[in-house]
Amino acid sequence: MPYKPEDYKFVKYLWEDDVADKLDPIENLVYRSNKLGEDQRITNTGGGNTSAKLMGKDPLTGEEVEVLWVKGSGGDLRTSKKENFSSLYQDKLNALDSNYQSFVDKGYKSAGEDRMVGMFKHCNFCLNPRASSIDTPLHSMISEKHVDHLHPNAVISVASCKDQEALTEVIWGGKLAYVPWMRPGWEAAKLCEDTYAENPDIWGILLGQHGHTNWSNESKSCYETSLWVIETAARYIEEHDKGEMTFGGQKYSSLDGYSSKALLTKFLPIARGMLSNKVKFIGTVQNDEATLRFVNSVDAPRLAELGTSCPDHFLRTKIKPLYIDFNPEQDDVDTLIVKFEQGLEKYREDYTAYYNECKRDDSPAMRDPSPTVILIPGVGMVAWGKNKSESRVTAEFYNCAIEVMRGAEAISEYTALPAQEAFDIEYWALEEAKLQRMPAEKTLARDVVVVIGAGDGIGKATAHRVAREGAHVVCADLNLDNAKATAKELTDIYGQGIGVAGSGISACGPAIALAVDITRRETVEAMLADVVIAYGGIDKVIVTAGVFIAEGSDLAKNDKVFELSFGVNVKGGYIVASEAQKIWENQGLKGAMVLTTSVNAAVSKKGSLAYDTSKAAANHLMRELAVTLSPLINVNALAPATVVQGSNMFPRDRVISSLSKYDIAFADSESTESLRNKLAQFYAQRTLTKQPITPEDQAEAAYLLVSGQLSKTTGQVISVDGGLHEAFLR
Repeated sequence: MPYKPEDYKFVKYLWEDDVADKLDPIENLVYRSNKLGEDQRITNTGGGNTSAKLMGKDPLTGEEVEVLWVKGSGGDLRTSKKENFSSLYQDKLNALDSNYQSFVDKGYKSAGEDRMVGMFKHCNFCLNPRASSIDTPLHSMISEKHVDHLHPNAVISVASCKDQEALTEVIWGGKLAYVPWMRPGWEAAKLCEDTYAENPDIWGILLGQHGHTNWSNESKSCYETSLWVIETAARYIEEHDKGEMTFGGQKYSSLDGYSSKALLTKFLPIARGMLSNKVKFIGTVQNDEATLRFVNSVDAPRLAELGTSCPDHFLRTKIKPLYIDFNPEQDDVDTLIVKFEQGLEKYREDYTAYYNECKRDDSPAMRDPSPTVILIPGVGMVAWGKNKSESRVTAEFYNCAIEVMRGAEAISEYTALPAQEAFDIEYWALEEAKLQRMPAEKTLARDVVVVIGAGDGIGKATAHRVAREGAHVVCADLNLDNAKATAKELTDIYGQGIGVAGSGISACGPAIALAVDITRRETVEAMLADVVIAYGGIDKVIVTAGVFIAEGSDLAKNDKVFELSFGVNVKGGYIVASEAQKIWENQGLKGAMVLTTSVNAAVSKKGSLAYDTSKAAANHLMRELAVTLSPLINVNALAPATVVQGSNMFPRDRVISSLSKYDIAFADSESTESLRNKLAQFYAQRTLTKQPITPEDQAEAAYLLVSGQLSKTTGQVISVDGGLHEAFLR
């Protein structure tokens, strides 16, 4: 073993014999893959492949045959399971070479490369449906039993140097051979096969501008060789690290946290609006020490213009980021916005020129020419994607690119892929086919939906309903613990990454929990600012928060009831709308707002004077907001009736009071929910449909109003009351 487990400084040695030795060969491959992927310094999300050539019984002949198990296309090493690996007959893969050569002989080399990927499925063992990776032939042609192909930052740093071949010999002492850049595929695999045949004592190969491949006849030693390759490169880079002169030294200082957040709160919605000229994007802010060291440096403009090196990186980050010439010590946010607008126009022009200069006769149509990575001195990086997950991965990949540039500049001089080679990867027919195979996006997939009152009842049901349609959901509530509970339910279903204000919220996932008191403007402003930092902007706001307070018979003593009722049910909606208006106008993107009122707004009743009149006022507030916020924002209202189940507006004492009032039998020992169900059934009999009204019924209407299906509807109240004829439009 090259290093003792305790001697590793730049990777984690995670192998445990007690675990690995109990696994069957396929499980052992999965274990090795997971341990490699667990350390992000070893390979990025979705990157790298591992494989093992194992014996298996042919289901047709019953004979023992050699099967290549290799991580399939689109899988992630850290999370991969057996079903994420493709399995192929090794002898059939070998036989494909003659098929490839026939295309080369006819002058169809590029077409032959693409054809080979389609042929892999003819080699599938046991009808395994997992799509094979483009790197499958690399694993097949190396004769050793176990092969790892990885993209570690330290190794790519070497592979991106101008003198990468000479450095390969210096750093790894002849244990790694070198092959220059070649697009992944059959021909690249054959070059590696020939290199190994000519150098049988090597442990692996450095792939120019790409990464490395290493191998062994045992799984554990293959894992340890992978770690040795990375550790050796990282140690060499560390020995040559330039310290304070990294990236030419510091040019700018970072803004303090308060100033940076204030700047981003205004900038991000404007940037999102400008970027979203075709489709909307979700943002991720990255402002860790490594990112700030790069964006604040002397060399950042030069290196950013060169673009990324590793193909895995620029498929997410595009060929280069947009670096904004912003001086945080002199310029203000308005100057940043002007410079961004100018930079965006130039970036789109440059990208269009890049496409036109490099396109081939059969190239796919040009994709959105907007940048996915924005670099701002003093502030950090903003990455953009179709959803939060993609923007986070984009940020991760450009962080990898920064580390690659740091390492390359420490030991030599950083170089990027030539534009034509980069284009041929970005617009590769196989990559385009992957995009075309992706399922259609859900209705709210690119939307940020703020649900106020998401801690329980209608709000919780609404948060779940919009999340089911792909929305990024902000679970806001006066009770933060309840909001957290709802957000956790969503992240457990749709992915991890719950964020709470003040604890790394920009790194959140599909749902976040935030506290808000809609009667206090400063908390609404703070909550919406956190949303902007988390996702880049806001699209839809649904207010389900409300209050019902039982009144005394003496009207003169109900002043406080009136104040609180109007404060929450009317003024609260106004405050939310007026604060969201600033963000919506900065974005310039179509949006929607839904207020929750009540059928009581149209029906005169006894004992709920403050509640009913406040809801009537809320109805007219909605109409006024529809006029004020038009044409950008559609504003409508949802009017429930007697939603008893799961509602905090119906605590146990109120339910018991109502049951007693209507002479409905009950026992004190019954649960609150059982009592609520009895009351709900009673109320249902007073409706035309004779069915209890549930929070999910209201959530369905709320979703409909923000889904875009009623895009021509604004200023309207939608009643979900089971059919109360007393509340019919009058």
